[in-house]
Amino acid sequence: MDNTDDVFKSEGARQVIHYVREKYQDELQFLWERFPKNAVFIRHDNDKWYAALLVLQKKKLGVDGDEVVDIINLRVWPEDIGALVDGKRYFPGFHMNKKYWITICLDGSVPIEEIFRRIDMSFALSLR
Repeated sequence: MDNTDDVFKSEGARQVIHYVREKYQDELQFLWERFPKNAVFIRHDNDKWYAALLVLQKKKLGVDGDEVVDIINLRVWPEDIGALVDGKRYFPGFHMNKKYWITICLDGSVPIEEIFRRIDMSFALSLR
C-alpha cells in the first residue's frame, strides 16, 4: 500500500520523493505497520537503505515547539558529522547510527539542491 501522499505533506518531501523516483527509480517503502509515518528508500542492487523519510515533532530533534515536520535521514562520511550537525539545519540521525547518519528537516531550512546532493552522496555511501 502506497500512502506517500497521505503521510508526507511538505513541498520538500514531495520534491525529494520526485527526485529519487526520477534519478534512481526507487519508491518509498513503508516497512513497519506499527510506524506508518516512517518509510525508506532502498538500493535495488544491495538492499541497503540510503534515505529514510519520517514525520515527527521537531521537539524530538531538540528544537522547541510541537510543530510536526517531515524529515529525511541520510548517510554521510563519519568525519563530516561534527562539521555538519548544528542543531538548526542538520541534526544527529534520528533513530539511526549517529556516527553515519544525519537528519534534515524538509521545511526549507536547507536548500533542496543541497538535499539532492546529499541524497546522491548517501546513495553512493550505501555501496560500502
